[in-house]
Amino acid sequence: MTTTAIALLVALAVLPAVLHPISRRHRVTPVLFAATATLMLLAAAAIVAGIAGPADGVGARIAQCAAVIAAVTGGGAVVRSVLVLGGVDPWRSDTPMSTDASMSPESAPDDPDSTESLAAPPLRGGRVIGFLERGAVAVTLILGWPEGLAIILAVKGLARYPELREAHAGEQFIIGTFGSVLYAVAVAGTAHLIVS
Repeated sequence: MTTTAIALLVALAVLPAVLHPISRRHRVTPVLFAATATLMLLAAAAIVAGIAGPADGVGARIAQCAAVIAAVTGGGAVVRSVLVLGGVDPWRSDTPMSTDASMSPESAPDDPDSTESLAAPPLRGGRVIGFLERGAVAVTLILGWPEGLAIILAVKGLARYPELREAHAGEQFIIGTFGSVLYAVAVAGTAHLIVS
C-alpha cells in the first residue's frame, strides 16, 4: 500500500506534463478538467497514504521529492480554476496587456452602460511567483518548519504591495494566493501521511 501511495504521488508530479496541452487552452472547461483530475489524484494519494504504513529510507525521500514537484507543477490548473470560479480571468492576469488598438483608452466605449470594458491590468509574473511560492510552502512543511509559511506570505505580500492598491489586484492576489498555498499544503500533507 505504501508503494501505491508513493506511485500516486509520483503520478501527481507527472500529471501536469500530460495535461499541459489541455490546461494551457484559454477556455474554462479544459482548465476545470485538469484541476479536477489533479485534485482527484491528490485525494486518491492521500486516502491510500492514510491507510498504508509509513515509508522509510528511499521511499520516504522519493515521496518528499515527488510532493515538492507536484506542489510546484500541479498547482497551476488548480489556481486557474479557483480564479475562474472566483470571477477573475486567469489568462489576462498572467499575460501582458494587449497592444492592440482596440484595448486602448481612446477606443473605450462612449456609452457608460456598455457591456464592453477594458481589460484590467495584469499582476505580472503570477505563474512564476506561484511556482516559487508552492515549492517553498511544500519544502517548509516537509522539513517540519511551518513558521516558514509566515515568511513566504510576508515576502509575497510585501513584494506585491504597490500593485495591490488597484481595484482588481487585491481580489486576484487573495484568491490566487489562497488557492496556491492550500494546494501546496494538501500535497505536503499527503507526503507527511506517506512518511509518518
